[in-house]
Amino acid sequence: MVSYDVANISGILGGRTAGNTGIVIRNILTDSRTVTIPEVTLFFALEGRNHNGHDFIPDLYRRGVRAFVITEGNVLYADYPDAGFVMVEDTLKSLQHLAAHHRESFNCPVTAITGSNGKTIVKEWLYHCLADILPVTRSPKSYNSQIGVPLSLWLLDDQTRLGIFEAGISLPGEMNSLRKMIKPDIGIFTNIGEAHQENFLNTEQKIEEKLKLFYGCRHLIFCQDHAGIRSCIERSPELAGVELFRWSFTSKANLQISGTIRKKGITNIKGIYNHKSIDVTIPFTDNASIENAIHCLSFLLLQKIEPDTIQSRMHTLPPVAMRLEQKNGINGCTIINDSYNSDITSLSIALDVQERQLQHKKKTLILSDIFQSGKKQVELYKTVSKLSAEKGITRIVGIGDAIHEYRQFFAMPGEFYHTTDEFLYRFNPDDFQDECILIKGSRHFRFERISSLLELKKNTTRLEINLSALVHNLNHFRSLLKPGTRIMVMVKALSYGSGRHEIAGVLQHQRVDYLGVAFADEGVVLRKAGITLPVMVMNPEPESFNLIIQYKLEPEIYNITSLLLFNEAVIRNQEVDFPVHIKIDTGMHRLGFVESDMILLCDTLKKCRNIRIRSVFSHLAGSDEEIHDDFTLKQIRDFELLTKKISDSLGYPFMRHILNTAGIMRFPDAQYDMARLGIGLYGFSNVNPDKLRNVSTLKTTILQIKSVKKGDTVGYNRMGEPRTDSKIAVIPVGYADGLNRKLSNGSGKFLVNGKLAPVIGNICMDMTMIDVTNIPAEEGDEVIIFGDALPLTQMVGELGTIPYEILTGISERVKRVYFHE
Repeated sequence: MVSYDVANISGILGGRTAGNTGIVIRNILTDSRTVTIPEVTLFFALEGRNHNGHDFIPDLYRRGVRAFVITEGNVLYADYPDAGFVMVEDTLKSLQHLAAHHRESFNCPVTAITGSNGKTIVKEWLYHCLADILPVTRSPKSYNSQIGVPLSLWLLDDQTRLGIFEAGISLPGEMNSLRKMIKPDIGIFTNIGEAHQENFLNTEQKIEEKLKLFYGCRHLIFCQDHAGIRSCIERSPELAGVELFRWSFTSKANLQISGTIRKKGITNIKGIYNHKSIDVTIPFTDNASIENAIHCLSFLLLQKIEPDTIQSRMHTLPPVAMRLEQKNGINGCTIINDSYNSDITSLSIALDVQERQLQHKKKTLILSDIFQSGKKQVELYKTVSKLSAEKGITRIVGIGDAIHEYRQFFAMPGEFYHTTDEFLYRFNPDDFQDECILIKGSRHFRFERISSLLELKKNTTRLEINLSALVHNLNHFRSLLKPGTRIMVMVKALSYGSGRHEIAGVLQHQRVDYLGVAFADEGVVLRKAGITLPVMVMNPEPESFNLIIQYKLEPEIYNITSLLLFNEAVIRNQEVDFPVHIKIDTGMHRLGFVESDMILLCDTLKKCRNIRIRSVFSHLAGSDEEIHDDFTLKQIRDFELLTKKISDSLGYPFMRHILNTAGIMRFPDAQYDMARLGIGLYGFSNVNPDKLRNVSTLKTTILQIKSVKKGDTVGYNRMGEPRTDSKIAVIPVGYADGLNRKLSNGSGKFLVNGKLAPVIGNICMDMTMIDVTNIPAEEGDEVIIFGDALPLTQMVGELGTIPYEILTGISERVKRVYFHE
């Protein structure tokens, strides 16, 4: 790992130093809100039109940051006695210079991607295709700007064998600085569109500016059907030495696409490369995804990846999650918050997400003026109106002078305001009832004030659910399954505490094959929310059989009594071939038929002509521990034997499944027709846990800080006894929220500004006290109970329990916040 401290960074930047120059640096920071490990963080005090990074230095210092890059005359060093400073003329240029130096420290090949659309998707899909083959470092999220690119390059390390980075521009002259930092070996030009067109004389100038990224590249991949891109490349003297990889639908090229066949959610892409046929299938049918996939295919062919590997990776390309927050709203509403930017492309994507919220018939769009479209405003708002109608918007709330002027283009009911303040002044919460509300606006309009009014549950304790991490985990387990093996995902117990239809909706979009719930009521909730996937009910009670039939759920049948009763219910409801799932007990000794039941089971099934076996399954008792492997293998052998008896008796096929999360990872030969994914989806496994990402983060904030003298006590039963004069913070989370009382009196520790604060005294029903004596903390500061920075496994170890118990124990009164990266 390349090592840095304040002194050698000053030498790299040609700056002057003050204070402590020996501070070791591992992280660089430009956004004061995202500090994680302050003691090894270097903050660049960037200056913009609306902010000055130097204003945040006192707060960052209080939170533990000790290294800063600043401009001359902005800081009184005596106020920060143990900090180190590097003084430079321009902090942004210095950030870029440091990133360029860091990039030069590594010899791995680097790929750069630019274009108007598709950069992030192509990057993420290349990562999906290559990450299991070699270590890949890529831009996080959509970090492709003058600030985002250096932050991305900083992630390069000694393990990296390929770097993949996005580069985006909005003004002439910006690409040169990005090229000097990235210095790509391979380039991909995705396409050209209208974004930021108003800043360029014409499309040709914008293409030429983007092409500067590839000066000095060895290879450049592009679609030569884009005539403007092809023309600019072919006449550019700076690209004369670059080896071009062309692909085309219509003309001779390195990769000639001979056809695309779309059906049932997939597209088969056929082509010719090096006089050989290419045949891949992707799980998308839209034009943009096909184009993005062919860019990826071109790169993989150029890198000489094996055809079988290409086919298998392309077949499982995942949908790329967006940066959207989804929350519960007032009056039964769902809020989708994308108040970060507003352009036609991102609006279309956000409307797609809103359209999938099937639990609401009414769809409301709160939209600001759209900037930087490159279109005339008349044409722009006609397009927005048409798009809104196509996506099922039933009401529009337009905010801004431009959308107000062109309000007549919108045929659906609507209301229009010149400013956000005008909307807030007239806001009536009763106007929003049982609807899905998409909040989509440019930062200028400060729509976060609108989302704050519409959100439900204003208590600051919240469970944040990272849907991008959840999708990552799902795709990891999918990558372990053989082609054709289906996947059932367990969403019982509020999806392990994460939510009901919110998680199921994501899984439905990700095209999982089955969902599993514990009780019929859980399945009914999913059906009412618009979930159409097959749902297996694992603990059906006879009283719920009519509900199961009414809502087309599929019950587990575990004994003769339940079989006969359900068959009677099916006959009573005049159903035919109703699907059921037969549970076999191979050693768990919970629910299920045992070997001695087989003859009676098979005879009874033959008589129950109104039902049909959809699957036969069993449950492994110790698949996550090697000590139980002999028992697990016996379970699998017994399962094989018993399912064969049923199959031979019935004479028709059914699915078989026995693997759970750990089983998927450890017993690949027992995948059969389907596997069941449970806790692994949420980031936990005893097997290869480093392959998974944390999904859930429980957070709260400090309500009050007070001084408590030695000898005083804290909390009920006076159990908290400070050993010295102390500073105590009160946080609004307690055992009614799911916080285990065994974490009282120092057993539990929570993260405050990067430091651990122990619980002092007994945890109360609604509040907990923590000791922040040696921590720089203020009222309103964030407290992490568990999450990325403080793994839940630490709490698991302290309590001597399992992640399931903690996650499922988080009360429903804790607000769930869903977000995509």
